[in-house]
Amino acid sequence: MIVPSPFAALLTLMDPRAHTQPVLGSDTRYWEYGDPASSTTVVMVHGFRGDHHGLEAVVAQLHGLRIISPDLPGFGESAAFRTGPHSIDAYATWLTEFLRQLALPGRVVVLGHSFGSIVVAAAAAAPGGLPADDLVLVNPIAAPALSGPRGILTRLAVFYYWLASRLPERLGFALLRNRVIVRVMSITMAKTTSRERRRWIHNQHDRYFSAFADRTVVLEAFTASVSHDVSEYAAAIGTRTLLIAAEKDDITPVQAQVGLRALFPDARLHVLPGVGHLIHYEVPEDAARELRRFLEPVAPAHTPVDEPS
Repeated sequence: MIVPSPFAALLTLMDPRAHTQPVLGSDTRYWEYGDPASSTTVVMVHGFRGDHHGLEAVVAQLHGLRIISPDLPGFGESAAFRTGPHSIDAYATWLTEFLRQLALPGRVVVLGHSFGSIVVAAAAAAPGGLPADDLVLVNPIAAPALSGPRGILTRLAVFYYWLASRLPERLGFALLRNRVIVRVMSITMAKTTSRERRRWIHNQHDRYFSAFADRTVVLEAFTASVSHDVSEYAAAIGTRTLLIAAEKDDITPVQAQVGLRALFPDARLHVLPGVGHLIHYEVPEDAARELRRFLEPVAPAHTPVDEPS
């Protein structure tokens, strides 16, 4: 069953185009949207176990801009890394090389959601950094996942992935793709009171949350996701950064996001009320609005501030 996206008409106007780019020995599948002649390109990095579809509701709000949205290696339609584990360092190296090969003109903004926020931060903090003018981190993982307000859920997830790694290959793969477990995860994270929006969110997770290459990829990426967070890299990131956080995020509390903002040399924080870890699904219009505000001309004496929620 397919639940129609409430943003389908807007997304069609963005004229999605699919491309394939060999990066570090394996094929990266990515989608281009919007105006190819725009002076600003936003490159989007999706979260754990998702693919580019997860950010399309945000893409649909960004008419007038050029958007590049790849599937992370090993997820969606992108091939897994041919050598080495699917670690944060590997994903950061891949992202840097992907952008280097695209050689995007004009202003380049890199956006990372959730797990993607760690990948973007690690790449930006590495020697040489990212070829980007601005960063936007949505639902950033500001502190170790096990310390979140619902750390017990993360511990259950650790057990779930540990069990999947211990079972025979076929059984472990089936457990990782179990629709009941995916639905429980989706119900837990969704905070919207709209029945129609919740139904669409659950359908999105049913369709795209298990689009990974094999068991090894998802287990390695999960280990990476709970072993690192953005706070490790923030102090080394000189790029102007916007953090879009959520009042009801089960993974990172607002207090941790405030602490994270203070670690960046140049960052501002905006907290969206009444939403959790699914900003990109529940309030993509708000995420896009804050991104556009952030891209407005900056005064020379710019001072990082926390925006009111």
